[in-house]
This record gives sequence, structure tokens and C-alpha cells, in this order.
Amino acid sequence: MNLSEKYDSIAAGLSIGQYCPPRCFELAGKEFRFIMDTGEETGDIVLNFVDETKVQFSVQNGKRSGEANYECRKSDDWTYLVTYCLQDPRENHTFVIDKEQGLVTFLRCPLGENPYYPYLIESHWTFGYIFEEGKEHTDRRRHGFTDDVTGTCVKWTYGHKLATVHVYYSSNWYRITYPRDKSKPEEPVSTENLNNAVTNLLPGPDEPCFYVKIKEGMYLVSCTEQNMEKILGDKMGFRSDTLCFLDNWNRMYSVGRGYGTATHEGKDSEIFVMIGKYASPEEVDEHFFTDPCPYLV
Repeated sequence: MNLSEKYDSIAAGLSIGQYCPPRCFELAGKEFRFIMDTGEETGDIVLNFVDETKVQFSVQNGKRSGEANYECRKSDDWTYLVTYCLQDPRENHTFVIDKEQGLVTFLRCPLGENPYYPYLIESHWTFGYIFEEGKEHTDRRRHGFTDDVTGTCVKWTYGHKLATVHVYYSSNWYRITYPRDKSKPEEPVSTENLNNAVTNLLPGPDEPCFYVKIKEGMYLVSCTEQNMEKILGDKMGFRSDTLCFLDNWNRMYSVGRGYGTATHEGKDSEIFVMIGKYASPEEVDEHFFTDPCPYLV
């Protein structure tokens, strides 16, 4: 029996989630209070991880609370990516819980805030620290936005048949391209076709991106396919999906999540997928770093 032939199509069917690591259950049974004192939506947050799958949450001083199914992955021994989705209205909450430094990043991604593009997902950022009873948090440093990543080009491998190249050319934008076949330097490798014929209708492969420094060698990178949604709508099938990755450059791997909407034959379905990927340095033509963003004056 040839196991690679037997399981090839099964593994490939997992797509962007093929290399996702197993779920982390270390937070089960624990409760956290976060003092979110910097950013857009300051206030207390409480997360009570009831068990391996359920979390009770209260965000923005109780502005929104309830219970949700959560996913948790680790990027190193001390740093957790926690995420869950809500309905009515739809939004995703993603946290980086940094136990090493006692710090927290909160990313809230709602749909429907833009009256012209109802599928568009926005990103709201808040930073703070983990509250500990009887212990004063005197460190004034927080996770925060950075341009450290600017000038980086990397190939991310999501599965045995799926890889993309990210060009971080700006502190607010990124570009996506595809690996080249080393035996044919001028030919990009087709990665499951990736709807290239559709994306070629765009002025450029640029999308808005946020870069947050968590610690030395670790960054939370979040990009949202807003331009694709504004121009192509349901032609692509994916509607303003937002992807955030907790990139560990010391180990050259990343964990993340994808959130958004898929439209197929006029019917919408929710996208929520956990992601794992591995990094390797990649070279691209210089113009990927120097071309002006086609979406800015």
C-alpha cells in the first residue's frame, strides 16, 4: 500500500488548515481578567474557559457577553492565540494571551459596519495586561503596532500542495504572490489554481494589513481582503475574509485563524478555520517592494 497516494487527496482537502497544530486545552478551567487600557475599545474583559471548548466572555466592561465555542493554539510555550465567533451581529474575537510578559492583545472583527459593503470586515484593536489579584502591574509597556516587519518577504507553506508568498512592503499593507518553480525561474507555480484569472481583474494584490509586535521574534499579522470584496464581490467566492497569524520567527512557523463569508451559487456560508503554516525565505522581484499601492493617491 502506498500511503502517500491513499491520503494525498484527503490531506489536500484540508486546504489552508492542513498543517494546523492540534487544539490546546491548557486554558480549560481557568478564568482571566484583562485590563484593556490602550486602543479603540478600552475596558475590562473577562474570559472564563469553562472547559476544552466553551468560554464565557464579557468584553468592553460587559457591553457584549455570553458563551461561545473557542479555539486555542500556541505559538510558543507562553503565548496563546484564542478565538471565537459571535452571531447577531456577526463578529470574531481574537486574543493573544502573552503569559510571559503578562500582556494581552484583543482584535475585534465585525461585519456590517460599512453601509456600502455589508460583507466588509473591519478590525478594532485594544491592548492591555493580565490582572493578578494582589499584584500591581507596574510595567507601562504594551503590545503595539510596528514597522519591524516592513521589508520582509517569506513563503508560507500551509499544506503539501498549498503555499503563498507574502511581501510586507509597508507598515499598513501587504502583497501576495506565489512561489516560482525553481526549475523554471520565470514560471509561477500554480497552487490549486487559486482563481488567478479572477484576481487578475484587480488593480493589484495589495490588501490592508496590521502588524503588532508581541515580543522579540513574534508578531501578530492581520490582513483583510477588503479590496477584493469591493471590486469583485461574490465573483471570488470569498467575501472580505480576514486572516490573522501569530508569527513565530524564532521557529519560522505560525498559527492563525481565518474568518469571513463564502458565497456559492447565491448562498452564504460562514468561514471560520484554524491555520498552521511554515516559513522559508523567498526572493521576489524588487518591484514588489517599490511599486506604489494602487489603492492610494
